[in-house]
Amino acid sequence: MTTRTLGTTNSLDVSPLGLGCMGMSQSFGARPPRDEMITFLRAAVEHGVTFFDTAEVYGPFHNEELVGEALEPVRDDVVIATKFGFAFDADGRQTGVSSTPDGIRAAVDGSLRRLRTETIDLLYQHRVDPNVPIEDVAGTVKELIAAGKVRHFGMSEAGVGTIRRAHAVQPVTALQSEYSLFWREPEDEILPALEELGIGFVPFSPLGRGFLTGKVTAGTEFGEGDIRANLPRFEADALAANLALVELITTVADRKDASVGQVALAWLLAQKPWIAPIPGTRSLSRLDENLAAANVELTPEDLAELDTASRSVQVQGDRYPEAMQQMIDR
Repeated sequence: MTTRTLGTTNSLDVSPLGLGCMGMSQSFGARPPRDEMITFLRAAVEHGVTFFDTAEVYGPFHNEELVGEALEPVRDDVVIATKFGFAFDADGRQTGVSSTPDGIRAAVDGSLRRLRTETIDLLYQHRVDPNVPIEDVAGTVKELIAAGKVRHFGMSEAGVGTIRRAHAVQPVTALQSEYSLFWREPEDEILPALEELGIGFVPFSPLGRGFLTGKVTAGTEFGEGDIRANLPRFEADALAANLALVELITTVADRKDASVGQVALAWLLAQKPWIAPIPGTRSLSRLDENLAAANVELTPEDLAELDTASRSVQVQGDRYPEAMQQMIDR
């Protein structure tokens, strides 16, 4: 598999499609057996994935431990990204955002231990902490890079002003935020700023949390432990209206002899050469389907049709409930 380059200062090469690992520990129903996920993660490497995304808060902590154990035998062949930025109580429950310098250092030491590695390839601030100047955050990560504990600095769901301030202290290699045919807000301000600054982009939920796979219908029920049961976009009325977008994408998919999900991922890859999406899955067959999207060639006419389709459907429902929306820096 070819690679894509994130960032222009101390750049980082990754597989065009990475693997979001959160769903192996939370948010999409029952947690699958650990041994199955270890086998799956190692198979992902064999199938060409070199870019793996985790975070201390996933679980919490379970996901880093899983990724660390699975990838330890192939550590030198992969890029591991993880995140800091939340506080936890004595029982390990997440209690809110926190990016104090001491907290960042403690989080990194914990992540290094759980990931069974000496260096974190890409360290993101998971959410901007309004109570800590971003210059202090970037400065702390800069110290960690100098100490050899971190290779690259990333940010997640950060606004343009915050990105610029952080980048002036420690060059940002990548920004991670949601982006897909289902959510195109980054095009307004984020992508132009990233291009100007030479920062790569890592879209999470590039398939709209499964919405753009074509497998979600108006009658789909989301079970216990599935985050989508509480997301406004997936409420019954919103879901029924939003499916109009999938129908339009299906027209292109049928013409290309591809799945809806493959077309959605190919569209993302076609936007910029420094975009590397991280769709999540726990299935090897779905992983192979996603990876094959890199071979789907969309013509200018295809891209124009998808652009028109996406803009013609007014997506109903917010991305998150109000409390989660408030954690997004804009």
